Amino acid sequence: MAGCIALIVAAGRGQRLGGELPKQYRALGGHALMRYSVEAFLRHPRITGVRAIIHPDDRALYDRAVAGLALLDPVHGGAERQDSARLGLESLGALAPDHVLIHDAARPFPDSALIARTIDALASHDGAVAALPVTDTLKRGGANAAIAGTLDRTDLWRAQTPQGFRFAPILAAHRAAKGLALTDDAAVAERAGLSVALVPGSEENFKVTTESDLARAAARLPGGAWEYRTGLGFDVHRFGPGDTLWLCGVEVAHTHGLVGHSDADVGLHAATDAILGAIGEGDIGHHFPPSDAKWKGSPSHLFLDHAGALVRARGGAIASLDVTFICERPKIGPHRPRMIARVAEILGIELDRVGIKATTTEHLGFTGREEGMAAQAIATVRLPLGGMGR
Repeated sequence: MAGCIALIVAAGRGQRLGGELPKQYRALGGHALMRYSVEAFLRHPRITGVRAIIHPDDRALYDRAVAGLALLDPVHGGAERQDSARLGLESLGALAPDHVLIHDAARPFPDSALIARTIDALASHDGAVAALPVTDTLKRGGANAAIAGTLDRTDLWRAQTPQGFRFAPILAAHRAAKGLALTDDAAVAERAGLSVALVPGSEENFKVTTESDLARAAARLPGGAWEYRTGLGFDVHRFGPGDTLWLCGVEVAHTHGLVGHSDADVGLHAATDAILGAIGEGDIGHHFPPSDAKWKGSPSHLFLDHAGALVRARGGAIASLDVTFICERPKIGPHRPRMIARVAEILGIELDRVGIKATTTEHLGFTGREEGMAAQAIATVRLPLGGMGR
């Protein structure tokens, strides 16, 4: 197969973004993130084939992400990105393309002109890298986060992908660099003495690394970015033996404990149900049934973390979470800052997105008689328009 083949590197774990799924499979506008980059190359008239490099454990995720697309069969990557790129290149040996473009699956918006510029540069160079000039002042950090110096930004560029190469030279360069820790394919080419051109990149060709990057990607989709959904949660636990209880992930001294199958954290249980309700995922008992012995005595932060992960897996984010305790005692006010901090930590959101407060029933009802306490919560969740990522 002559022409130009695009290799989409999708074998990483994407741990900095968090969540249960590798970031290339996180939902963006109803599709997996990597589908956008794959489709960009499939659409291009100068690309003769597209192959993904995936983690051995991710085949089912991959098949779902690219369902209906005419791709070359995927190949498995290696322990490091450099290993994955080399294995992808090795897999093209029998096809013998003239050129190859190597692109990160987490860059969903390489435009047609950018792809063309990269291919065009291969007429006069062994390789070509999409890149942007550095425009910000660069500082070198020292001890205690102090500035140790200012760097000259002249002739400095931020490398992107795709990175394009003449096939035979880059395959030989990767084979020669096996086992080394080089930062990108251009570095492999440079080590081999290949000539690599810089071609103008694009600010829209950003890499999704954080939740804010994912939000930026969603905002770029046609028709807007987000819809907002709200869920309510309510929970009750009675008082029992003990001298401490758990409230919103904080251990609080009290004359009694709370009785429950888990740690009976009434605040986190209500919060978990609110988030699950906002995304139509049932309730806490559905995900963590009290009939299952393995959840006996479990810390409730596991439940809230699970609910947050379900939101992130759909490309969403928690816009706000507000919890109200209903009890005569213990007093919530002295513990509020720690509770807010703990909930924000569990969900990976800002402190000002979490509200914690309390009220009494003026000594009426079971909470007024101090037989137990209740909590209610309301969660607002932001989800990408165009689909729930299912």
